[in-house]
Amino acid sequence: MADLISNLAGITSPNPFWLASAPPTNSGYQVQRAFEAGWGGAVWKTLGEPIMNSTSRFAALHFNGKRVAGFNNIELISDRPLDVNLREIADTKKRFPNHAIVASLMVEPKQEKWHEIVKRVEAVGVDGLELNFGCPHGMAERGMGSASGQVPALVEQQTAWVKEVATTPVIVKLTPNITDITATAEAAAQGGADAISLINTINSLAGVDIDTWQTIPNVDGLGTHGGYCGPAVKPIALHMLGDCARHPNVDIPISGIGGIATWQDAVQFLLMGASNVQVCTAAMHHGFRIVEDLLDGLSAYLEEKGLASVQDLVGQSVHRYSEWGNLNLNHQVVARINQDVCINCNKCHISCEDTAHQCIGRYTDENGAPYLKVDEDECVGCNLCSIVCPVEGAIAMVPKPNGLPPMSWNERQAAIAND
Repeated sequence: MADLISNLAGITSPNPFWLASAPPTNSGYQVQRAFEAGWGGAVWKTLGEPIMNSTSRFAALHFNGKRVAGFNNIELISDRPLDVNLREIADTKKRFPNHAIVASLMVEPKQEKWHEIVKRVEAVGVDGLELNFGCPHGMAERGMGSASGQVPALVEQQTAWVKEVATTPVIVKLTPNITDITATAEAAAQGGADAISLINTINSLAGVDIDTWQTIPNVDGLGTHGGYCGPAVKPIALHMLGDCARHPNVDIPISGIGGIATWQDAVQFLLMGASNVQVCTAAMHHGFRIVEDLLDGLSAYLEEKGLASVQDLVGQSVHRYSEWGNLNLNHQVVARINQDVCINCNKCHISCEDTAHQCIGRYTDENGAPYLKVDEDECVGCNLCSIVCPVEGAIAMVPKPNGLPPMSWNERQAAIAND
């Protein structure tokens, strides 16, 4: 059996699946139950100055029959007294010494505030700290969370303040609500961070009730923006993870977060450079025991690939992620329809005809049976037909040799400049 032990900047855990800082890690009761279920680590729900939460707090986007394709919340950091949280962290660490417990922290951008909470939290035996520069709502209006996380200078300064007193690894959690996340990732590294985690939630409004005209959610008739997460954000998270993982000045480990719901999702994050993954929405949707499927799936995958350790996956796809200007413009693929599998529903024809390049024709054979065929000379290989096709294996995208040498846009421009 492959070794699943995870190591993020020196923080080890029995496996790479951590619960993210969020409602599932609000108390010792929850975190201990999660560890009993099989989770390798937990980032405790963010600690800071006492706050008040509102009701209601959560909303979800259901799409085309799928429940919780996206999830929105306006909940803030822990509303439980700091002393209570610290006592429960100490008790949990005592019961589960081999599991990772990381404390998520958020305080005002003042040196003495960071020093005070770091010392208090580390005194109870946490394995690491995660600085919450990501939450986009409630605390940001008070100068914390993403309000700090959107300003590279503040990220660097506050990280440096924490490093002045911290004795455990420091992880900086980044907000996706910024034009270029590598700017804040680089600032965290310059501030001395031992690792970064991303992404936190995305600014959002879940919806509007078309009967009452109230926003979803609303508090006594008034709504506000919240943080969006869940499966719908995974492509955004993967992009930002890949950008940070290949950035030359962000040479520190990364904890991947954002829409991870299956072991296949986790493998994708690991391949794109994450040393471990953090999960929230999937646990809120299905409960702690989903970790059993995550562990079984990952173990079977590693065995199938002949890999001895989960660490062998980390970053293996990063070199395959680049700028558009480096893509080979002479590479060509075309769609090809398997007539033995195609059910002639015409979805590919309609999509291609109305919204793509008009290269799938409808024909009738000698027996009067309808069939669809791609004009490969006109096909630009956009993939749309294979995406909308409801039958697995009916449309394949296949390479079409054209005899041209590889050439990217950057190479083309360089050749023109040198003429």
